[in-house]
Amino acid sequence: MKKRIFNNLILASAIRIFLMRSNYQSIISERVEVSTALNSWKRVTEGVYLRNQGIDPYSGDVFHETPIGLAIFASLQMHLSNWALCVLFILTDLATALFLAATAKLYIQELIVKEKEERTHFVNDTNEKSQTSMGDISSTAVIYIPAAYLFNPYVVLNCVGFTTTVFTNFLYSAALYFMIRQWTVGSSLANALLTLQGLYPVNLMIPTIIYSSRGKNGHDVLWVIVKTILIYCIISIALLSISYYITGSWSFLRSTFGFILTVPDLRPNIGLYWYFFTEMFEHFRWLFVASFQINVGTLYVVPLALRLRRDPLLLAFSFLAITSIFKSYPCIGDVGFYMSLLPLWKHLFRYMQQGFVIGCFILFCTVFAPTVWHQWIYSRSANANFYFGVTLAFAIAQIFLLTDVLFTSIKREFVTRHGFGDEINGNKVKFLLE
Repeated sequence: MKKRIFNNLILASAIRIFLMRSNYQSIISERVEVSTALNSWKRVTEGVYLRNQGIDPYSGDVFHETPIGLAIFASLQMHLSNWALCVLFILTDLATALFLAATAKLYIQELIVKEKEERTHFVNDTNEKSQTSMGDISSTAVIYIPAAYLFNPYVVLNCVGFTTTVFTNFLYSAALYFMIRQWTVGSSLANALLTLQGLYPVNLMIPTIIYSSRGKNGHDVLWVIVKTILIYCIISIALLSISYYITGSWSFLRSTFGFILTVPDLRPNIGLYWYFFTEMFEHFRWLFVASFQINVGTLYVVPLALRLRRDPLLLAFSFLAITSIFKSYPCIGDVGFYMSLLPLWKHLFRYMQQGFVIGCFILFCTVFAPTVWHQWIYSRSANANFYFGVTLAFAIAQIFLLTDVLFTSIKREFVTRHGFGDEINGNKVKFLLE
């Protein structure tokens, strides 16, 4: 198993090196599906240049990274050559894959233990089938998960395009690993860094709290919740203080949190905001900005947390997917990260009903997006409606993917308690949840 993972790491590195040293790198880095106002390396370079010239990079509308990121990226560009930067991006991607592999191993062990504890509630015809299914995924998930990340075209393109999403995905993987290990300080630090950068990852504190509360009773649970929130708040305040110390003012808040919440940049991307607010009457803008932000930030938090409280990692996956679909400035690197987690729920695939349709939708949208973009921008034989139609279909496909995964989780829980019902009167049947 270790040999296969090592071979995957070598092959993935070779693919990234080849593309980074090719003529396609500059084309990929300029794609609107890859680079956005929040993750573009060109904008990072401009922000570092302004800082070196003694100009506040947050005074304009160019730089939107955090002050901590600004200091780190300035140091990297000062001390590393272009080749060394390529190596850094590749190593970060490899480290992310290893974190995901470790997370997968712990999660599968958790599922097996959970199944053994609940086996007394299973009906007779589900014991053997369910146990076999879990045994299958336990031996393959540790390989499938990092491979799904390393060879995901969306992830590869983001690495080749030199986007800061590479570092964001690394923090996500670290947050998931520390969360499942129940290391409160590590997960709170990763979540605080992610929140400072993108705001929406604050929702990941909910599955973190659920994991930290496991095995506790009564007042111990309340103490763990308070302690986890307190640690997160202390780390967040410390990071904000460091950011203020770096910049000498709070102007970065307008260019980071404010930029994400108010959506002033309406250049096209794979999201839903740009077209909608381009067509929106100005006096309705703030109403719909608030509606969109409530949709991605708070609307699904409570119902999902209540329904998936027994499976916090699936809850975290749901939050990641919702954020990637509905955030202000999404990119394919965000989509590639949460899709790489799908092999964790391989045991649910037998219950999925829309896998083929979803796969076709995602494939077609991936091909059509650059095609329609070329027709719109270069050939002038299309318009913004065509490109937005592709991004809308892409978002719908992701919504169907997420809902299908969540429904299959409910289906498996039902059949393990009430039976598979493979046959009625000698005829094969298919279980449908309505």
